[in-house]
This record gives sequence, C-alpha cells and structure tokens, in this order.
Amino acid sequence: MDTVANVRIDTGPPPGQVYYRHRLVTRLCHWINALSLLFLVMTGLNIFDAHPALYWGKYGANPDHQSRWFEIGAMDAPGGAIRGVTRIGPVMIDTSGVLGTQVEPDGSVIDQGFPDWVTFPHNRDLATARRWHFFFAWLFILSGLVYFVHGFATRHLQDEVWPRLKQLRPANLWHDIVIHARLTFPRGAADREYQVLQRLAYAGVVFVLLPLMVLTGLSLSPGFNAALNGFLPSLFGGRASARSIHFIVMDLLIAFTAVHLLMVVLAGPYNQVRSMITGRYDTGEEPE
Repeated sequence: MDTVANVRIDTGPPPGQVYYRHRLVTRLCHWINALSLLFLVMTGLNIFDAHPALYWGKYGANPDHQSRWFEIGAMDAPGGAIRGVTRIGPVMIDTSGVLGTQVEPDGSVIDQGFPDWVTFPHNRDLATARRWHFFFAWLFILSGLVYFVHGFATRHLQDEVWPRLKQLRPANLWHDIVIHARLTFPRGAADREYQVLQRLAYAGVVFVLLPLMVLTGLSLSPGFNAALNGFLPSLFGGRASARSIHFIVMDLLIAFTAVHLLMVVLAGPYNQVRSMITGRYDTGEEPE
C-alpha cells in the first residue's frame, strides 16, 4: 500500500500473499464448460459407435472406402475369436480389449467401437445420446459466448490469456520449456500472471479449438445447415470432413485437459482448485 499526499493507493497484496485471481463469471463458465465437455465427449463417443469410421470429403458411408481414413472395428481371429482393430490410414493396430471389441457380462465378445464405460448412456442408445449431446452442446455454446463477451469487456482475454509479444522471443520460449520440463513452477511475483506456454495453450483452446468444435458440430446439424444453405459444411470441405475435424478437435481437447489436470496436481491442487472456486490464489513465498 503506497501513500502519496495522504492518498492511499491500493497496489495489491505484496508478493507471496493471496490475491483475487478469477472473477465470478470466469469461474462459473469454467465449471459449466468442464461439465459440458465431459458429457459432450461421452455422448459423442456413443454417437460415434453407431458408425465408427471417419472420412474426408462430402460423404461418408460404408461404400466410401477411398475417403475413409480412420475406423474402429473387429476382425476374425484363429479359433473363431474376434479381435479389435483400429485403422489410421494404412496402419492397422490390434486394440482388442480397448477398442473394437467388448466383453459382455456373460463372457461373449461383441463388435463395438468404444467401450460402454466411456460412453453416455452406458449402452448403445443413439437417440438418447444425441438428445444429451445437443443439450450440453447448446449449454457449452451459451456459456462460451458469455465467457468471450465478459473476457473481452474486462480485458481478461487480451491481458491474461493472449501471449505478449515479448514473451514470444525464442529465448523466453526456451526458458519456459526448460522450467516446465524440470517441473519448476514460478512462485511469488512471477506467479501473478500466466507464462508463455500457459498462454499459448489457453489461447489455442479459446481462440482455435473451441470455435472449431462449435462450427464443425453445427456443420453436422441438418436443420442448422438448411437455414444457412449448407454454408458451414462447405467451409470444411463437406459434412464428412467436418465430422473428422470435429473428432480430431475432441482428441486435442482431451489431451489438453489431461495435461491441464496433471499440471494442477503438480503445481498444488488445493491452491489451484480453490482459486477456481473462490477466486483467491496464493502466489506463495518469493524464491530465495
């Protein structure tokens, strides 16, 4: 706290103390989006199981073998058994017990893309999965719009998420890569703002992956495309291509979430989770 001409100027808490990091709207949108993304992934995998294959181009169906680049299925094995197989381009991978096949309670093995335990509902139910998927998709879109508008209005996105030009210098990038590889996390004053790798990751998700997820998802909606005269699917090269991009973006978001959760655990889960619930974050003591 500084004093100038008997006027108290609040410069914020000194390094190493708790300060207010996340606004209420940011915290609410974070938890709504986390819940929505969980159900979007699980219902999406149930929907994918109805036709576990991906294509490039305008069309994607069983006869379109040339445009099919990814598929999960099963093949006969010696002795009458079936093996789960995942194909990515020309590469065939035996994924028995994980993808392509599932062991039923009675011991029988059935042909199935993703197992029941990662889908919602936990059985093959395309209609129910689609209804839940659309519900959480619109919840996700509305929450995302609120976050974007609030983030720009408060300059949260410009000042705290978007990478600063000086942070993109090669020396600074390399330094941040090294300290992350060593699992050395900044404390004190250095922990009051996101470092460059965090900013690049968050900016990539907020400004690239999430908009792509929404736009490719809307490209798969016949009703929405009818209103736009097929504009969105053509933007991505066809509905089959939009579905492939939608699936790839989902994988990237899952990867981001896994790394994000790992970093939360390594950096101190109590402090990290508390900050996203109460908004209060402890920067810790200054390193000696």
